[in-house]
Amino acid sequence: MNLIEAHGGELVNLIPSQADKEQRQQLANEMPDWDLKPRQVCDIELLLNGAFSPLTGFMQQADYQAVLKDMRLADGTLWPMPITLDVDEKTKDAAVAAGHLTLRDEEGVVLAVLKVADVWAVDRAAEAQAVYGTTDEKHPAVHHLMNQTNDWYLGGELLGLQLPTHYDYKQHRHTPQEIRAKFKKLSWSRVVAFQTRNPMHRAHQELTFRAAQRVEANLLIHPVVGMTKPGDIDHFTRVRCYEQVMDRYPERTTALSLLPLAMRMGGPREALWHAIIRKNYGCTHIIVGRDHAGPGDDSNGQPFYDPYAAQELLQQHEAELGIQMVEFEMMVYSQDKAQYIPVSEVNEGDNILNISGTELRRRLQLGLEIPEWFSYPEVVTELRKSYPPRNKQGFTVFFTGLSGSGKSTIANALRVKLMEMINRPVTLLDGDVVRKHLSSELGFSKEHRNINVQRIGYVASEITKNGGVAICAPIAPYEKMRAEVRGMIEPLGGFLEIHVSTPLEECEKRDRKGLYALARKGVIKEFTGISDPYEAPATPEVEINTLNFSPDQATQRIVLKLEAMGLIG
Repeated sequence: MNLIEAHGGELVNLIPSQADKEQRQQLANEMPDWDLKPRQVCDIELLLNGAFSPLTGFMQQADYQAVLKDMRLADGTLWPMPITLDVDEKTKDAAVAAGHLTLRDEEGVVLAVLKVADVWAVDRAAEAQAVYGTTDEKHPAVHHLMNQTNDWYLGGELLGLQLPTHYDYKQHRHTPQEIRAKFKKLSWSRVVAFQTRNPMHRAHQELTFRAAQRVEANLLIHPVVGMTKPGDIDHFTRVRCYEQVMDRYPERTTALSLLPLAMRMGGPREALWHAIIRKNYGCTHIIVGRDHAGPGDDSNGQPFYDPYAAQELLQQHEAELGIQMVEFEMMVYSQDKAQYIPVSEVNEGDNILNISGTELRRRLQLGLEIPEWFSYPEVVTELRKSYPPRNKQGFTVFFTGLSGSGKSTIANALRVKLMEMINRPVTLLDGDVVRKHLSSELGFSKEHRNINVQRIGYVASEITKNGGVAICAPIAPYEKMRAEVRGMIEPLGGFLEIHVSTPLEECEKRDRKGLYALARKGVIKEFTGISDPYEAPATPEVEINTLNFSPDQATQRIVLKLEAMGLIG
């Protein structure tokens, strides 16, 4: 392991010399491999570049258990978040047998080789409770753990080959070593970091400027551009907003650098983690506000974490951390004083203005005014480019129902009606047509049905993202996969689920091809509604029983719902 001395202490450097790289590449070519998931790519980048110092690879079980129990590595070093590599059983077996595992990005580029030193089964509930204090799947990290994490953890040292390649905003991407060198070149001996996953408005600029003034430090705007909370504004839009805000600070006092971190939204533990990472980037202070890295409310409508728990945890460990916390309150706009003030300075009777994140999204969706006291015109312009009014956004209408229920008929009628009404491209993704052209190799097992619906959802998400209208009409019998499709599309535009609830008996009467009869005889296996279950949606936006509605009437109901949702009109 090669250690380098830099501003703020030692950094782990896992990027090899050219000679080591050639040797490691040869080893990588001979070993079983694993295609890294997006969160794993983020983790491996920060392991390789030293941002996760003192870690030299994915945690072994002793470190993992110590972190869960005490927020420390097995040797006693403060570290609050498990950094693990989860794989499936087939990969686990191959890696253990070979002793190494080649780790590739989504394009197949080798980033590192893992020297397998430990393997253990994932205990999802125990980890969720220990790290996040809950097993409630409304918490995004708990949801990821329960639904997207594989069954086995592999631990061991990483033999790095190269960092992931980023084609965007290269001027703002720095390794810890590079940002420390920049601080040294600028003679910045005191630097306060600002962690954010949202666009910055006037209150954020005022908060950060005051924080830097308070501790007589320069300011590093250090936003997360890896993975944040599902539904957050995309990082391309946010970075354009940050660039506009940078001009609002005094010259040569503030820098912008992007952090490719996969957030866990872990509240107090995450705040501690953020502080350690910022120390590795050479910062001497970090701003910690109310509910730092909190994921919002749980399934009972209560906050997952106390709003000041993160500040209290950092205070307990500040001396050991080697980086100082700058506490900051929420800033609100005083109309009487025509300026932003901390909420603690508000007096009874003061005329206070504030716009919540929900209200901001509403105004963007409806094209309403966003006042200059709240945000800078340049920032609002960037947000409007990416988030046009609701009636100019793309959307997906997703039909689900039994074979013969009338989905395709209504979907076709809706396609024609929308093409008549709106000036946006409309695409119909019928279940049978998609199977013919995109999924011809698939059968009708549960796994293959889910893959087919997932493909339809992916195509619909791309259409929606680019401002078009996707009408999907598969059977889509399983609630979990329909929820996954909704989650894929809703952050990009509108989503409307239509349950065509025509009864099974009626669907059988309409069956021109005799498929139901063949299924009843056992000739066709795994037929939805007969030998395979159909899980009806609990809360679709629209339910249509075609015994009660003609195709025209059904189409009109859907159009009225789209108008009520603001998606057309």
